[in-house]
Amino acid sequence: MKKQNKQWIKAHLLRGGFYLLLVLAGTLVALFRLEARVNISHRALTFAERVTYQRAIEEVYWSHGIWPEENLNPKPSLDAVMSEAELEKKVEDYLRSSETLQDSWHRPITAEDLQAEMDRMAENTKQPEVLREVFGALGNDPFVIAECLVRPVLSERLITSFAQQHRGDRLTSWEVDGNIRTRKMILANATYTLPPISDGTAGCTPDTWTPTDVPHAPPGRLGHTAVWTGSEMIVWGGDARSGVVATGGRYDPLGDSWIKTSNTSTPTPREFHTAVWTGSEMIVWGGDDGNGNYFNTGGRYNPSTDTWTATSTTNAPDARDFHTAVWTGSEMIVWGGTDGVNFFNTGGRYTPGTDSWAATTTNNAPAARERHTAVSTGSEMIVWGGDEGLPVVFNTGGRYDPGSDSWTATSTRSAPLARTFHTAVWPGSEMIMWGGASVRNRFNTGGRYCAQSGVPTPTVTPTPTVTATPTTTPTPTATARPSPTPRIAPTPRPRPTPPPRPR
Repeated sequence: MKKQNKQWIKAHLLRGGFYLLLVLAGTLVALFRLEARVNISHRALTFAERVTYQRAIEEVYWSHGIWPEENLNPKPSLDAVMSEAELEKKVEDYLRSSETLQDSWHRPITAEDLQAEMDRMAENTKQPEVLREVFGALGNDPFVIAECLVRPVLSERLITSFAQQHRGDRLTSWEVDGNIRTRKMILANATYTLPPISDGTAGCTPDTWTPTDVPHAPPGRLGHTAVWTGSEMIVWGGDARSGVVATGGRYDPLGDSWIKTSNTSTPTPREFHTAVWTGSEMIVWGGDDGNGNYFNTGGRYNPSTDTWTATSTTNAPDARDFHTAVWTGSEMIVWGGTDGVNFFNTGGRYTPGTDSWAATTTNNAPAARERHTAVSTGSEMIVWGGDEGLPVVFNTGGRYDPGSDSWTATSTRSAPLARTFHTAVWPGSEMIMWGGASVRNRFNTGGRYCAQSGVPTPTVTPTPTVTATPTTTPTPTATARPSPTPRIAPTPRPRPTPPPRPR
C-alpha cells in the first residue's frame, strides 16, 4: 500500500510540475509579446550616440530652413554652419538640464512625461510631414525619439519654468560633474509607444485658425520683431508689461512648442527696431528703450547655437527707430527713421561676413521720413510712403541700388494717396502696397508698383466702408534732402499705448 501511495504522489508531482511549466511558458510568451508591443526598453544611449541622433534632427531642420533667394551663394551643408562641437554642446545642455531638474529641484523627467509630450507633439503638430521626416531620421524608434527629440524640448521648458518660479538664473544650478559625456541617461524599464501623427498633408484645415501654444510663450508685448527661418518663428524685444525687454522665443510649429532665446550677450532692451533673416542668423538693429533713448547698436542671433554676437558700431548709421531694413543676400540695408527730433534720409549697409558698415548715398534719396515701407527685389531696395511727423505724409519713394550706391525716384503717376503705417510685400515681380493712414483717413486702398516700368497700378478697391474711402488731401511734394531735418518741437507721433505697468 505504501509503495502504491508513493507512486501516486510521484505521478501527481510530475503532472503538477508539467502544468507549472506550461503556465510559466505561457506567461513568458505573453510577456515577450507585451514587450514587443509597447517597446519596453532597457537600453542606454551613449553621448556619442546622442550626438549622432542630434545631427540627424538638425539635418531635417536645416533642409527645411529658408535660404533667401537674394543670397548669391548656394545653400551650404549643415557641417558648414554647425560644427561638431556645437552639436555636442546641444546634447550637453539638455543632459545638464535633465540632471539639474532631478538633483537640484527633485523633479526628474519620467517616462510618463516623455510619452505624454511625444503624444502632444504628434497630436498638435502644425507640420506633420516634417515631423514624419524627423521620426524617420530617428528610425521611428520611440525610445530614441523620446530621448533625443522630446527630452531636449521638455527639459528646456521645465527648467525655464522652475527658474522663473525660483527667481533664479538656471545656469547657477548647472553644477554637475565633468563626465556628463560618459554617463548614460536611462529610465529603467522605460515604456514608450510610437504615437500616430495627426492627419492632413498641409497640417491645417483651410480658412481656420488654431492657437499657438500659450503657457510657455514669451510674455505678451508690442513693438517687437519676428522672422521666419523655414522651421521656426523667432520673436524678440518689444514692450512687455514689465517694460521694454531684451528677451525672445522660438516657436516650433513642428511640436507646437516654444523655447526661449538666450539672454547672454543680447542687445540692449528695445522696441520698434528691425530684424532680418539671412539664412542662418537673425540680425536686429536700432530701436528705442521707451524712455527717449535711441540705438545704433544691434545683434546677430544664431538659432543653431542659441548665441548672440554684437554688430559693430563703427561707421553705423545714427541711432533711430521706425526705420526699415531689408536683406539683399549679402548685406542688411537700413534706411530712414527718426530719433525723436531728426527725421533721416540716411542709411547704412551692414555686411555680417566682415561685421562692417558702409553708408548709403543721400544723392537723389527720398525725403527724410519714418514709418515707411521697404522691400527687396533681389537687386534693389524700394522704399515708399511714410511721414515726417504728422500731418506731413508721402506718396513718394525711391529705388536704391546697392551695387552702384544710387537712388532712382519712384513715379508718382497714378500712385496711391499719401499715407503712413501701411504695409508692402514683394511677391516676385512687383511691390504690392496696402492700407495705412493719413491725418483724417484710414485706407483700404493700395497699389502695385512695377519696378521695371516705374508705373504703379492701383489695386481694385472693394466695397468701401465709411472710413475706407478717403477725402482727397493735398499730397506734399517731397524733395531730396542730403541730411537729417532737425525739428526743434516735432509734432507728437501717435504711438501704441501699452497696458499700464504694475508699480
